[in-house]
Amino acid sequence: MLKYDRNCCKREAEVFKALGHPTRLWIVQQLADGEHCVCEFVEAVGADFSTISKHLSVLKQAGVIEDDKCGKSVYYRLACPCVLAMLDCVSKR
Repeated sequence: MLKYDRNCCKREAEVFKALGHPTRLWIVQQLADGEHCVCEFVEAVGADFSTISKHLSVLKQAGVIEDDKCGKSVYYRLACPCVLAMLDCVSKR
């Protein structure tokens, strides 16, 4: 067994931490079928823009999603699509 290194799993832990909220998990699932505008999430969730933006920011900082700006709109897509397989596996338990 290797000696524990505090930095060895830091990136992975950030991804799991980012996925640790039901709304963020739902957002990731919605992005499975392609890009979506932040305004679509605001409407679908029924939360205010700043709340959805914060969730998206957490996912983006962890490297789970990425964005593109088109005029005043921001579109998000999965940067780490492998999380979908993990979510699928967990949901089948």
